[in-house]
Amino acid sequence: MKDLRKTPRQERSRAMVERIIAAGQAVLLRDGYEKASTNRVADEAGISPGSLYQYFPDKDAILAAVIDRYAAELSAQLTAVLADRLDEPGPSLVRASFEGLLAVLEENVEFLRLVVEVLPRSQSGSWTGALEQRISDLVTAYLSINKAQTSIDDPATSAWILVRMVEHRRVQYVLEKPAITRDRFVDEMVELTLSYLGPEPPVA
Repeated sequence: MKDLRKTPRQERSRAMVERIIAAGQAVLLRDGYEKASTNRVADEAGISPGSLYQYFPDKDAILAAVIDRYAAELSAQLTAVLADRLDEPGPSLVRASFEGLLAVLEENVEFLRLVVEVLPRSQSGSWTGALEQRISDLVTAYLSINKAQTSIDDPATSAWILVRMVEHRRVQYVLEKPAITRDRFVDEMVELTLSYLGPEPPVA
């Protein structure tokens, strides 16, 4: 007979993990990485430190979970932005993608700043790599489908280079807020991207 107690217990455990992760993010944003502690996270979550340690052994484990959740949410949003536009023509796709990706990054600027500028590289490096790989996979798919419209002969390599060429600029634009209008920034990034992709090869 199925143990009817098992599912409620699992649901409670998942709810507690989410509660701790949410508290961890709140503490990181409020107090910063150096001052964040398991005691502060437990207090924010409204639980005892002992209860917290049943799920996370230390601060870095909580931090890793916070970053993983943020990366997963961001990845899902970025994937939706790109996947919905894979059938659009090159210039239209590039512009729409830049607009959409900027909007996603701007949704939680302070946490983005924390991850990029404050957290140790050992903690923040994994999520940036995962995001870049997700975007590279989608760009590779687009370039493979539309290979005849560009001068690209190796979609995977070109996608890897292209994503890393523009991704840092996107993040820095959101964080630094330079005296450049959003439209001008998008125009420049679109021109840079299309220049890299090259003109449609001539028909033989």
